[in-house]
Amino acid sequence: MATTITLLVGTTKGAFLVRSDAQRGGWQVEGPFCDGWPINHLVGDAKTGRIWAGGGGDFSGAGVWRSDDAGKTWQVCRLTKGAMDDWAAGDADFAKMVGWTPEPLPFGEDFKQVWSLHYAHGKLYAGTKPAQLLVSEDGGASWQRVQSLNDHPSAESWSPGAAGLVLHTIVSDPKDADKLWLGISAAGVFATEDGGASWQRRNRLSNAEACEHSNHPAAPRDGETGHCVHNMMRAPGDGDLLYQQNHHGVWRSSDGGRSWDDITNGLPSTFGFPIRVHPRDPQTLWTLPLNGDMQGRFPPGAAAAVWRSRDGGETWQDMREGLPQEACYFTVLRQAMAGDTQDPAGIYFGTNSGSVFASIDEGESWQEVARHLPTILSVEALELDED
Repeated sequence: MATTITLLVGTTKGAFLVRSDAQRGGWQVEGPFCDGWPINHLVGDAKTGRIWAGGGGDFSGAGVWRSDDAGKTWQVCRLTKGAMDDWAAGDADFAKMVGWTPEPLPFGEDFKQVWSLHYAHGKLYAGTKPAQLLVSEDGGASWQRVQSLNDHPSAESWSPGAAGLVLHTIVSDPKDADKLWLGISAAGVFATEDGGASWQRRNRLSNAEACEHSNHPAAPRDGETGHCVHNMMRAPGDGDLLYQQNHHGVWRSSDGGRSWDDITNGLPSTFGFPIRVHPRDPQTLWTLPLNGDMQGRFPPGAAAAVWRSRDGGETWQDMREGLPQEACYFTVLRQAMAGDTQDPAGIYFGTNSGSVFASIDEGESWQEVARHLPTILSVEALELDED
């Protein structure tokens, strides 16, 4: 039985699937799907081949699309209304064209987009803009709000990042269904160990005195990391080892986010969006630094590199083979780096200029496997066994 990799690519003009052969080559692009909606994030279930895509915007409202046949057909569960609803309500021809019906949507006008999805322990979670957490226990057919997060005592102090107040990262413990971690920009990391009944805000520095002073508004201060966390992953293993790429640095926590260590030293900048952890080695991770939030948000020196650490962020190595080394001005966004569980592990990322790059040797070398797509917002890898 062979395993194939399908890259689930969210873009500003719909979802795309980039499929490989059993050798992780021969890549083919399919799409766009989801009626051209902006799709912020896709996830899949390898056991069933089901895929979900979350997105939306001012025109369509927010929703989650679902495919039960590995991407051949799609249906949408709309969650909030958009301008389309107002148009359709006053124009019967337009309503017929878009298939609009007047039934109320479950969350009214509470949020405009779904920004993140996560499937674990039989539950599908969704993070929204503005930041709320939703959960579905029937595969995305119906949704409930996790009200305990909205009611967190700090909620009134949450400040939006440049993209707004978004819940963009959802992380689970593969063995404990009651443990979740969230990343919210710009409110920081939140964790629950009781299935969402209560939440702790976890942004404390392990050694505040050792952090260099910075006047940057997203920099650490008052004994905490900057609250503008960009992306976060849990490392494999029994311990709650977490890594995050922040607006101002890369950080590691060995205690489930209760305290954080700065591991930025050795990287060319403090700024970047994605982070990825090896599927078996908790000390191996990758990130893609950019030159800074006010300097253009492209690779330093306009030369692309993915940086890898084999020792938990103590040291870093730049991986450049196959990546553009001249006049490279793309940005890689927070959810646009993915990985598979093969041996050696594959690493994938997408750019705002519409390219997807793949490495099947843990970052040693890279190949552009898709190009000229719309702006890429997210990439995930779905592994499917083929007869």
